[in-house]
Amino acid sequence: MSHPLTALADVLANHQLPCEIIGDNRLSVTGVATLEEARPDEISFLSNAKYEEALATTKAGAVIVATDQQVPPGMTVLRVPDPYAAVMVVMVHLHGYRRHPQVGIDSRAVIDPSAEIGEGASIHHGVTVGSDVRIGRRVVLYPGCYVAAGVRLGDDCVLFPNVVVYEQCILGHRVTIHAGTVVGEDGLGYAPVKDRWHKIPQIGVVEIGDDVEIGSNCSIDRATLGRTVIASGTKFSNLIAIGHGAKIGENCMFVAQVGIAGSVTVGNNVTMAGKVGVAGHLTIGDRAQLAAMAGVMNDVPPDTKVAGQPAIPIKDALRSFSLTARLPEMAKQIKQLEAQVEALRKALDARA
Repeated sequence: MSHPLTALADVLANHQLPCEIIGDNRLSVTGVATLEEARPDEISFLSNAKYEEALATTKAGAVIVATDQQVPPGMTVLRVPDPYAAVMVVMVHLHGYRRHPQVGIDSRAVIDPSAEIGEGASIHHGVTVGSDVRIGRRVVLYPGCYVAAGVRLGDDCVLFPNVVVYEQCILGHRVTIHAGTVVGEDGLGYAPVKDRWHKIPQIGVVEIGDDVEIGSNCSIDRATLGRTVIASGTKFSNLIAIGHGAKIGENCMFVAQVGIAGSVTVGNNVTMAGKVGVAGHLTIGDRAQLAAMAGVMNDVPPDTKVAGQPAIPIKDALRSFSLTARLPEMAKQIKQLEAQVEALRKALDARA
């Protein structure tokens, strides 16, 4: 289906993204693509100056750019205050989100008679639903999912293949969990007695708020006591590990391979880049930003950016990284200075 640029401009305006079309406003596009791969019937975008050179070679019919972006002569562009936000709106309008097949309740699913299934749910073959489970309206459970006894799933949840939700865990509305993730497995709870580890029963649960999305192959431990919490609006990439009793605030963003130890409290709107590790029982304040591979050994105050191992304020970390890069040169200079000092010492000894 073809979409006129003027119609896309109206859509953007409706999302409080004022748009000015420069060039051929009669053009229509069928989809969105990268600058490198776009065809003349597609629209692309530039939101990172790193890719600015691609403007000269792109075959895109039109490009979404910032209001002050320089572009090659003759290029048709949609100028907006925020190109990244604008392309998100355009992608939703042109392509929409993944549509899940409506299969009803497959006869090959194993569902305990005591489970309650909401209207419009789609439960695929190979799904197992335990006793006293409550599943909301329009929930989608893909093949291989296991929903254990006492679990609560809110409306419009989607569990992709082979997701496992252990006993008594609670998911809010519109929670999406991607393939292979496990929610509510036992945390690392062991007591050292003499020279052996003795398992501590993990009798808590996991509670996930509304509008949370969790990537593939993540693990979220149930609490030893009480609840492990993932608050509303938070988004996880793949391979995230959350320890028992951790509390993750609202609207956080965790990139792949983040590891949170037990009993950590993370505030709202916190960003953790790839491979961040947080030691147990720490507090990460609201709006903190943790750079990739940060090793967090102490509390992080609100509105703080940290980096490094151990993590320190990012300005200090950058200075440290700069000095580290100069270590070979500095070592050479020290050896030269040592040689000069030794020569001076010998000269003084000779005069004595």
